[in-house]
Amino acid sequence: MAKGHRSQIKRERNAQKDTRPSAKLSYARISVTKACFVLDAIRGKDANTALAIVSYNPRYGSEIITKLLKSAIANAENNNGLDADKLYVAECYANKGPTMKRIHPRAQGRAYRIEKRMSHITIVLDEKQ
Repeated sequence: MAKGHRSQIKRERNAQKDTRPSAKLSYARISVTKACFVLDAIRGKDANTALAIVSYNPRYGSEIITKLLKSAIANAENNNGLDADKLYVAECYANKGPTMKRIHPRAQGRAYRIEKRMSHITIVLDEKQ
C-alpha cells in the first residue's frame, strides 16, 4: 500500500508522466503482427521521412498509421509547441486488443471459429537535440 495522502500520490505519479507528444489509436481492426510490419519500418526515422515511408507502403496498416502519425505531429505542434522538422519517431508499438470471435459454417455441420483481432497502436515522437 502506498504511503501518503491520495493527492500527494497523484502529484508524484503526474510528475513521472511522459511529456513527449504522442497519439494512440485504440481498438484498431488490424492484428498486431500486421501493424508491426509498418511500425518497424518507421521506428527511429524523422517524422517527414516516416510519413513518406508509410504513405507509399502498400500494406493495409499503412493507411491507419499514416493518419495516426499525422495526428502525433499535430499534437506536437499544437500542444507542445515543437517544430515539425525536428521531430522523430522515438517509440511506436502495437499492443494486443480484444478479439472478436465469429463462427464460420463448415462441412458436415461443423463450425470453425474465426478470430478478428484488434490492436492498440501508439506512436511517441520526440525532438532531436
